[in-house]
Formats: sequence, structure tokens, C-alpha cells
Amino acid sequence: MKDEHVESAVPEVWRPTLRAIVDSLRRRDIVLAAGLPGVDPVSNADTQRYLQAVDDYGHATLTRLPDEAWRTSVARWYGDRWKCLVDLWTEQDGRSDLVLDVDVFDNAPDYQFRVHLVYVP
Repeated sequence: MKDEHVESAVPEVWRPTLRAIVDSLRRRDIVLAAGLPGVDPVSNADTQRYLQAVDDYGHATLTRLPDEAWRTSVARWYGDRWKCLVDLWTEQDGRSDLVLDVDVFDNAPDYQFRVHLVYVP
């Protein structure tokens, strides 16, 4: 729903791509730099910055996103894109304070994803 005043659940159609982004971060691999289908490539410097944010969080190991993650993750329309905040999970804490911030663009019939940040709000 394209309403700037309403947060909504992350659409199911986006979830596999968002999971793939998190899996790339979890594996600490270079897939983000190489690009995933439908995801803008991320520079090595930005990839390292995202991984550093996870490291700075403490001795935490990211896990795959459980289905539970979609209960608290949100999307909101911002004029020309959706801002999607995905709660990240760790082996140590379950749901952590870390979030993945991704912009999602409507490029009908598909969507284009741009990783913006990994941080603690």
C-alpha cells in the first residue's frame, strides 16, 4: 500500500530476496558486492561497513530469518520507494536490536532492492 502515513507488514513477495540479503551478511560473503538478482550491487566498502555494524553489536552471530521476523519487520512508502526495516536475529539473542534497512523500488512487474544500512536504531 502506497501510503506515507501507514507502516505495513513486509510483502511476502519481497521476503525471499530480503532473506537472501541477510543470508549473504550471515555468511560474510561477497554476494552483496557481486549483486543478487533484483538487488543493486553493494560496494566492498559498504559491505564491510554493514559487517562492522554486526561486529560492533557484540559477539553475535546472525542467523537465518525465522518466519517470526515478519511479525515485527515493517515497510512504509516514501514517495518514490518503500523503506523496509527488517529485524535481524542472532544465535545468542534471537531477535536482536539490529535492523537491515532496504529501499524497495517498484519497477513493474518486478522490484529492485537497494541495501541502505545495517544498524541499531
